[in-house]
Amino acid sequence: MKDLWRLWQLFRPYRSRLALSLLLALLTLLANVGLLALSGWFITAMAMAGVAGVSMNYFTPAALIRLMAIVRTAGRYGERLVTHDLTLRVLAELRVRFYRSIEPLAPAVLEQWHSGDLLSRIRADIDRLDAVLLRLLLPVLVALTGGSLIILTLLWFHPLLALVELTCLLLAGALMPWLLNRLGRAPAAALVETRARLRSALVTDLQGMGELLVAGAAVQHARRLDTLSATLAARQQHLARLQGLAQGALGLGAQLALWTVLIVGIPLLHRQQITPPELIMLTLLALAGFEAILPLPLAFQNLGETLAAARRIFALADASPAITEPEQPLPLQAPVSISIRHLNFRYHPDAASALADFSLELPAGAQQVITGPSGAGKSTLISLLLRFRTPDSGELLLNGHAISAYCSEAVRARIAVAPQHNHLFNASIRDNLLLARPEATPEQLEQACALAGLLDFIHSQPAGFETWCGETGLSLSGGQARRLAVARALLKDAPVLVLDEPTEGLDAETARQLLLRVRAHAASRGQSLLLITHRLQGLEDLPVLRLG
Repeated sequence: MKDLWRLWQLFRPYRSRLALSLLLALLTLLANVGLLALSGWFITAMAMAGVAGVSMNYFTPAALIRLMAIVRTAGRYGERLVTHDLTLRVLAELRVRFYRSIEPLAPAVLEQWHSGDLLSRIRADIDRLDAVLLRLLLPVLVALTGGSLIILTLLWFHPLLALVELTCLLLAGALMPWLLNRLGRAPAAALVETRARLRSALVTDLQGMGELLVAGAAVQHARRLDTLSATLAARQQHLARLQGLAQGALGLGAQLALWTVLIVGIPLLHRQQITPPELIMLTLLALAGFEAILPLPLAFQNLGETLAAARRIFALADASPAITEPEQPLPLQAPVSISIRHLNFRYHPDAASALADFSLELPAGAQQVITGPSGAGKSTLISLLLRFRTPDSGELLLNGHAISAYCSEAVRARIAVAPQHNHLFNASIRDNLLLARPEATPEQLEQACALAGLLDFIHSQPAGFETWCGETGLSLSGGQARRLAVARALLKDAPVLVLDEPTEGLDAETARQLLLRVRAHAASRGQSLLLITHRLQGLEDLPVLRLG
């Protein structure tokens, strides 16, 4: 119920659209039911009038039948239009909320989830929530409202007729959905998990297909996908059998209601409490009334799958960030000095120290080199500087104050970083650069790329800055991708510039020229420069701090 209540909260800002959806769906239902019932009355009344040789007013019922047909068609179109518009609006808002809730979790908390699983949650699981309105909320409201009106209509003619319809509707529209929900809850939840595992495995295998082929592990991973696919198909078949059972039960209930109302109505006809046309009308009304509950078994069968998807989304959205923002953050003004004293950090309490008793002084405008073997803690240091993680002990000061006294966004705005494993989006070079500075002018883009030694390559491409990078920068060479990351960091124009292995993938001369330009640019702007690298060529005049 808690998850359902949270889902309902998503629709509260759209109460007027929801009310309009309910009104249109109800009008469509009543028009369809009324069309069948009134047609039965009209045909029977006309037949009896013909046998008796009397005249009757057939213009009014004929006009009503045409009106109901028009209302049914227009109502169905309007209801589809409004409900789908409302659903898409809510899903779009939910995606934005979900992204905003998980953004503070990156990267420390999100590391425990696989990228394929995250993709499945933000796309497939959120898409699955369209069933909340289209297959659950609206059908239940329409069934309650429309079913009540149909029962009241039968009650107007005789209480026993209303009791028969109410009993059949409750058996088929309440008991059967409840039973299907109980039987399908576990398989539906397992279906969501299996589908997510299959997507995650596919993403992993596609991204690492080259490595799988080289290692000869492609066949083994294909078998795993076959197993997951077979499990998914088996669970889908199980739910399909339950759905078939529900449809059969609905059909049986509708026929039972029709014949029971007919059997109960015949004595009423003999006692002249109802007329023959009314008997046919009421019988067809009892049959058509089952359209009100037609979506309910499927809705409650899918409830388990919907709630499972919702729980996967809420579990991630409710996760606590790795850092705590200060209630009254201090302003972080440029220039920025960094002072690190006896810093210690480990990723898990029982893991080895990633940084142990580390100290560093980087005054504003100074330049420093940090070197060390892989695993010595260089990437960890960047993560701590950007407030992605909190040190276990020691001091990390910016302008003489603890880094925890500043808002994390303010810290990241003052530190530009080109990490060793930088992500390039499947977009143009321009779009990837503008991530660092959306308002940058073409001249600023060219200046940053010139400093990174990338401008000649860009001008040599037919599309220039619109050259496509490909997924994770696959359209670029390793050196070009590295220089693009450096250009993006330079474009940010922050008071502190951190470059992690900026010359990786470059030849010695290109690397030397790149470092000379970057160092001169940083010095001319009073920018602090922290270089993390294995290659010290061209950096012999800078202080070097060795890790590990």
